[in-house]
Amino acid sequence: MAARPRRPRVTGIGGIFFKAKDAKALARWYRDRLGIRIEGFMAAYEWRGGRNARQKGHTIWALFPAKTPYFGKNGASFMINYRVKDLDAVLAALRREGAKVDPKVEDSE
Repeated sequence: MAARPRRPRVTGIGGIFFKAKDAKALARWYRDRLGIRIEGFMAAYEWRGGRNARQKGHTIWALFPAKTPYFGKNGASFMINYRVKDLDAVLAALRREGAKVDPKVEDSE
């Protein structure tokens, strides 16, 4: 049996971002009701992974103003950033499979 070629994959979630009509009030609600440690409008969850849990990373949770242009022009109310091992390979695979890929790309550690 021939081996299947490995496809580029998502390895986790880097961030969850959503809009709020009243970001201050919503941040307070999440802080008071759910105990989320929010600084400003953001919370960071630290995790470890990789071999022997040596790799350290963060998943970001953040509120944005309702009228932010940061999520693009389509009016999306939320955005999820995914962690991937090889961003260029994932984007190339998506394009080959006919997905519309936004040319604006942010790459970070």
